[in-house]
Amino acid sequence: MRTVKKAIIPAAGLGTRFLPATKAMPKEMLPIVDKPTIQYIIEEAVESGIEDIIIVTGKGKRAIEDHFDHNFELEENLIKKEKFEILDKVKQPANVEIHYIRQKEPKGLGHAVWCARKFIGNEPFAVLLGDDIVQSETPALRQLIRQFEETQSSVVGVQQVPDNETHRYGIVDPSTIEGRRYQVNNFVEKPEQGTAPSNLAIMGRYVFTPEIFDFLDKQQIGAGGEIQLTDAIQMLNEIQRVYAYDFEGQRYDVGEKLGFVKTNIEFALQNEEIRDELVKYLVDKVGQITVDA
Repeated sequence: MRTVKKAIIPAAGLGTRFLPATKAMPKEMLPIVDKPTIQYIIEEAVESGIEDIIIVTGKGKRAIEDHFDHNFELEENLIKKEKFEILDKVKQPANVEIHYIRQKEPKGLGHAVWCARKFIGNEPFAVLLGDDIVQSETPALRQLIRQFEETQSSVVGVQQVPDNETHRYGIVDPSTIEGRRYQVNNFVEKPEQGTAPSNLAIMGRYVFTPEIFDFLDKQQIGAGGEIQLTDAIQMLNEIQRVYAYDFEGQRYDVGEKLGFVKTNIEFALQNEEIRDELVKYLVDKVGQITVDA
């Protein structure tokens, strides 16, 4: 039985939604309270049993490599000051085997995944996108890997979204359902408003057989003038089944401004160090807004 031990994390996007903050800082390094977004994604991969990770980067992404490297001067300083709890947090990302490859041109998500084909070889692999953070008892990716182990077929993670938001996502057209797992007729990239075949949206977690590269090799241009991963998934589904799995867990959208702010508030409220003061601040602020209104 084939197992999934490798993962690709595409991190080459320009981050235009967060300009000017992302002019010099990768959007993947924007913090959720005190931890960069991409670190949550790395931790989910490791907790899911992934052993080798390749991050596909682009121009101006050196900060990602620096973050996941050892900083001996900082670590020595924390040791001298006996700040061991902080030291553990600083060293944690560096304890993972991470590789890097550069996407030389911004040709889309499908092209970013294709850039890592030699690293993957002829093995099944996972893809995790950084726009979605998922909190769940069993990591979202681990849930998909279990489905792959059962079916030996590619699996795409989905969750339901409001009908008026389907145009923002890749959407699946399901045929039959087995528990939380769907067989799929079609995968549609960002359908026009009102035309989506369902409200099951692809949520940035995938497990693929290596045959997906046969279709990414075609470099076919899709929606937005880019090479779309969803188009390759649809072509793969025509020769071997690709399942959709409605994974369990709370998903946080950090790919746009309002979702990013909401996620920071949610995670801050889970932080015992600052929760009480934050609650007091929010209550006072809501009271002020109510009075002003």
